[in-house]
Amino acid sequence: MKSCLIVDDSKVVRMVARKILEGLSFDIDEAEDGQKAIEACQRHMPDAVLLDWNMPVMNGLQFLQELRAMQDVHQPIVVFCTTENDMDHIKRAMEAGANEYIMKPFDSDIIESKFVQVGLI
Repeated sequence: MKSCLIVDDSKVVRMVARKILEGLSFDIDEAEDGQKAIEACQRHMPDAVLLDWNMPVMNGLQFLQELRAMQDVHQPIVVFCTTENDMDHIKRAMEAGANEYIMKPFDSDIIESKFVQVGLI
């Protein structure tokens, strides 16, 4: 079973994403900020990360930069899932190593189609 780390400071967003991804047969872990997500990745690197941008402690872009700087680890597919929808944010995310970008609000069809596009399903 593939694994996905859901990183979002909103408990409701994490709950909705968990329900969708468990329905797609993913094993789920959650983190409410980038620092906790780094710690989760150090314990067990997931196959995928569904990542919010705006979070306390460490934002999504900072998390992604730290994740991509990790040496000698399997790098997961990272899908940003955020309200930040201007081209500058999208460009910065992709340059930092994001594989895909989803705008909030999302639904199961959007998540499934993006995960298919990046080869997770």
